[in-house]
Amino acid sequence: MTAVFVHGVPDTHRVWRPVMERLDRAGAVALSLPGFDAPLPEGFTATKDEYVSWLIRELERFDGPVDLVGQDWGSLLVTRVASLRPDLVASFVGGGAPVSGEYVWHKAARLFQQPGAGEKTMAGLNEITGVRLLMANGVPEDQAREAARQIDGRMKDCILRLYRSALTVFPEWEPELSSIRALGLVLWGGRDQYASARFADRMGEQTGARVVHFPDCGHWWQCEAPERTADEIAGFWRELGR
Repeated sequence: MTAVFVHGVPDTHRVWRPVMERLDRAGAVALSLPGFDAPLPEGFTATKDEYVSWLIRELERFDGPVDLVGQDWGSLLVTRVASLRPDLVASFVGGGAPVSGEYVWHKAARLFQQPGAGEKTMAGLNEITGVRLLMANGVPEDQAREAARQIDGRMKDCILRLYRSALTVFPEWEPELSSIRALGLVLWGGRDQYASARFADRMGEQTGARVVHFPDCGHWWQCEAPERTADEIAGFWRELGR
């Protein structure tokens, strides 16, 4: 059975490298979302639903259901696909992204969603400011620099389109969480600046997943604590017989 990792914003597949290197899982795959150091399919307009459809098509390429792992927007997409296509998902790991009508988008997201303000914010996002942003959220400097180097005009445009398509994503997607049949694991940083850790417990209640808190980590727990993250995922997979 294949393990598939999905990144968030403003990341690429590279964000999962430190965790994957610590996992004894042959054939594991880390995907890059279209526009995030990856080409855009013809006609792709980078909405939330297009990214869901894209991930479904990617998973359909594998022989049987997969163990799916995501963080940030990757987690949103993972839980959405698990709710819509349970035949494709054997298990899921997610975190850093609530799927709750109680959640209000964080400040940066609200800026992205405003025409004019979003473009101004993106104009100020470059390799230097990207490194500062990521390091302020606990990402180690070497990983922050690697991630910031990938931020280009295409990624910025996709981020704006994605967030502007997601004004009401939480009340839209929350009801379908009850359709998830895969066993799950929720990982969450106690110092997450974008989503309170209480949403981890809420996601556990919504999906029946086991919840693990990393009290001393921020939003990018897989970067701050790759060994602990790998240990938790490996333990979860062992329980499933992987």
